[in-house]
Amino acid sequence: MAATEAHAHLLGEITCNSLLQKLQDIWDEVGESDGERDKMLLQIEQDCLDVYKRKVEEAAISRAQLLQALSDAKVELSSLQSALGEKSSAGILALQPGKTTGTIKEQLAAIAPALELLWKQKEERIKEFSDVQSQIQKICGEIAGTLTIDDQTPAVDETDLSLKKLDEYQCHLQELQKEKSDRLHKVLEFVSTVHDLCAVLGMDFFSTVTEVHPTLNDSTGVQSKSISNDTLSRLAKRVVALEEDKKQRLQKLQALASQLIDLWNLMDTAEEERALFDHVTCNIGASVDEVTVPGALALDLIEQAAVEVERLDQLKSSRMKELAFKKQAELEDIYAGAHIEIDPEAARERIMALVDSGNVEPTELLADMDDQISKAKEEAISRKEILDKVEKWMSACEEESWLEDYNRDDNRYSASRGAHLNLKRAEKARVLVSKIPALVDSLVAKTRTWEEDRGVSFMYDGVPLLAMLDEYAILRHEREEEKRRLRDQKKFQDQQSTEQEAMFGSRSSPAKSTSGKKAVGGRANGGTNGTPGRRLSLNASQNGSRSINKDGKRDNTRPVAPVNYVAVSKEDAASHVSSTEPVLVSP
Repeated sequence: MAATEAHAHLLGEITCNSLLQKLQDIWDEVGESDGERDKMLLQIEQDCLDVYKRKVEEAAISRAQLLQALSDAKVELSSLQSALGEKSSAGILALQPGKTTGTIKEQLAAIAPALELLWKQKEERIKEFSDVQSQIQKICGEIAGTLTIDDQTPAVDETDLSLKKLDEYQCHLQELQKEKSDRLHKVLEFVSTVHDLCAVLGMDFFSTVTEVHPTLNDSTGVQSKSISNDTLSRLAKRVVALEEDKKQRLQKLQALASQLIDLWNLMDTAEEERALFDHVTCNIGASVDEVTVPGALALDLIEQAAVEVERLDQLKSSRMKELAFKKQAELEDIYAGAHIEIDPEAARERIMALVDSGNVEPTELLADMDDQISKAKEEAISRKEILDKVEKWMSACEEESWLEDYNRDDNRYSASRGAHLNLKRAEKARVLVSKIPALVDSLVAKTRTWEEDRGVSFMYDGVPLLAMLDEYAILRHEREEEKRRLRDQKKFQDQQSTEQEAMFGSRSSPAKSTSGKKAVGGRANGGTNGTPGRRLSLNASQNGSRSINKDGKRDNTRPVAPVNYVAVSKEDAASHVSSTEPVLVSP
């Protein structure tokens, strides 16, 4: 009311009463009738009512609009709260039904800050959702291999912008990021494997890896490399193909290296020439994973090895005879050392015929000869113990022969130079000679055991060893009998000489015409006293009484002793030391 009056004052104190009074004055001056005046007043009242009514309607509309705005604000606030998941917002709690106070405008003014805050949060939340969904869409596209530069930003569902939903997207994004990291790590492992394989195989890594995908070369950043299923599949297939190629090349190279080594060994190639292919032979026993040296399986290296194998293979035939004869010489040396007789000329002729005919592979021929050498070595080892005893027996027989010569020497006790050395040797010889019977018995036993185990005779330079030992024993016995007869004869002569001295007195001894002075020392082929030489032979047809069959069996007839098969026992040797009479050797 105060405001109305103030407004009226501003209009020059114009009021309804003043205007009505002025209208009465005008009517009075005009002379309007009371009916007209009442009619006009009624019209004025109606116009005022219309104005008031219009104003009331406008106010009602404004109130309805405010109420609608307030309702819309509440609905929007609720919708934003529901979308953002803000259940505990202070502005929302203040506007809950039953808790609102103040006029409509006051309520609108109170809810506006909450709406503004929620709209700001919504915009920020939409941006967060958009960023997360864009990253998810990008990673999914990278995994699927469908990512393009023109991909549109994914639409955000504004009805659910809650932190819970955002956390779900972020968790999904983290899972995808981990999968991307794993895939990228796997891609890098594949690329590294391809690089290593290409290095070993001597292949171009850049062209090989870009055939799988252009982003896999070294110039592309790590994060820009393709991690799609197709890329991983193609990389895996390429790695498998390269590994299979590596395996096949290694097998081929190892086969060539084996051939090289066989040819080198076959042809006795010098170490300097072999060293030129150390990079080939060093991998002969390596597994696929162990070959990591760059270029170790390059095609040009394999071709180089193949050319060398072909070259050596062409030279192989020309050297086969030389190598075969060399192995034959080795075989002959082994048999000679083992005192086994063979026919070397026939063997060499056979080698010549086989090589010239070409019916036998040179490697097979050499392998057969290696097998013969191996068997010969085994045979030599099995004979070694017996041969050692044979050597001892022959050495003892040589000393026995020397002792015979020494005992015949009338000047053996003289003070000449070296006499004391011969005396010491004679003492040692007597001890050694005394062991001959036991040595022969042991040799016979071992020889028989050897023959029983193998079912063949033990041949010594083509002669059965047991036959030699048996004949030696027979001749030794005959020698002992001869010496006993000579001792008895000497004893009888001494007895007669004593009786003659007793009858006729002493007289000078007759000259010993049969005693001869002989130099003490070794003799060829063991001398004439029955000592076997280093190479013994037995001719049954010449002996006439004891023969050896082809299969090494001995006949029961006793052979006639040759003149060089006589031995002296320790007892007989001692009797010769004290005797001045010479020993006669019967034929």
